[in-house]
Amino acid sequence: MERRSLTATILVHLAALLLLVVILAPVVWLFVMSISSTPDLIAKPLHWWPDTVDLSRYGVLLSSVANSAGEAFVASLFNSIKVAGMATFAALAVAIPSAWAVSRTPSVGWSLYAVIATYMLPPVALAVPLYMTLAWAGLLNNVFGLALVYLTILAPFTTWLMKSGFDSIPREIESAATMDGARLDQILRMITLPLAAPVMATAALFAFLLAWDEFFYALLFTSDQRAKTLTVAIADLAGGRVSDYGLIATAGVLAALPPLVVGLFMQRALIAGLTSGGVKG
Repeated sequence: MERRSLTATILVHLAALLLLVVILAPVVWLFVMSISSTPDLIAKPLHWWPDTVDLSRYGVLLSSVANSAGEAFVASLFNSIKVAGMATFAALAVAIPSAWAVSRTPSVGWSLYAVIATYMLPPVALAVPLYMTLAWAGLLNNVFGLALVYLTILAPFTTWLMKSGFDSIPREIESAATMDGARLDQILRMITLPLAAPVMATAALFAFLLAWDEFFYALLFTSDQRAKTLTVAIADLAGGRVSDYGLIATAGVLAALPPLVVGLFMQRALIAGLTSGGVKG
């Protein structure tokens, strides 16, 4: 019995180690490329670690010199933060009341699933009507317009996620507060939302990541540094005839840092949100 248990433990650890390698290997290689010189990147056989560490590309992309790659990258970085932040905040503002209404009124639940069904449509099918709407509103190449487009993507997902969180909160708690004379806004503010805080944090994190990584709409609806996001800026770096793969890798590393920081900061809430409702007690 002990031998079988030891074997199972070894297999579990090996599986975890394999998963770790699969997940981290591309990230580690991306960082190695970002600090490798051009001769190291084109050397044959491939150099798995550079002969000399080159950090100059980080200085290039973080510079503020006018009309430089650094100026465009920094501008796109701030644009991504603005767009993802505004879209996430707006998605939560729409999702919280909508999810609570659907959770507490199951008879209208079909409306949520009807909205979620729009995810079956390919993004290109919505590109023309969205483009025409933004053009009519004067919001093309505008961070607010792009955030509005992202809201149409994020709101259904965050509403569905928030509904699962509200479903796990017993209605009896709200009923008891109502009997004690509490108003609906007081119940939501003082009881329901604090209990749903882990799910709210999880929804916010996933919404931010979806907005941060979106590329198709950002490519279509932006044209210069006023609204270009990081994903489009990185694509621009790879668009020339001669691409500096080390510079592209450096941009990838820098683009991954804000989501990583947000994820580390919110990891406890993320775990709690993903596991909420999984155990009935």
